[in-house]
Amino acid sequence: MRKSSPTTLPALALACLALAAAGCSAATTEKAVEQVDKVVDETYEVTYEVTGKTVDSVSFHDGGGTATAPNLVTAKEPGTAWTKTVTLRGIMPPAVSPSSIDNTADLTCKVIYKGKVIKEAKGEAAMAGGCVTVSPIAPS
Repeated sequence: MRKSSPTTLPALALACLALAAAGCSAATTEKAVEQVDKVVDETYEVTYEVTGKTVDSVSFHDGGGTATAPNLVTAKEPGTAWTKTVTLRGIMPPAVSPSSIDNTADLTCKVIYKGKVIKEAKGEAAMAGGCVTVSPIAPS
């Protein structure tokens, strides 16, 4: 009968651990892919709101394009109280950004989902970064 070398058993144990880890990793990856696939085709509505004494333009994602390259539309001279409801898809992020040359202190933007404000910015923050947030239906 042949004896195994002292390194055979540890090597075999490491190989089994690697296979087990790969199996767990594949299962986790598969579950994540299923969640993303489910969400990619799902749609949701958000309402954008922008207010201010002087709003020169409003740029926003309108639901066109792809999740990683959403269509950006600009409304010129939208008035002092502007709202727009759009239908977005999957992991596409809701985004609205107002612009004002004269008065930024009173500028406000909001993203509303199912009656709740999910993102809000005021003053310089509203103009500098706008209101951009992750999709409310994206898997967490």
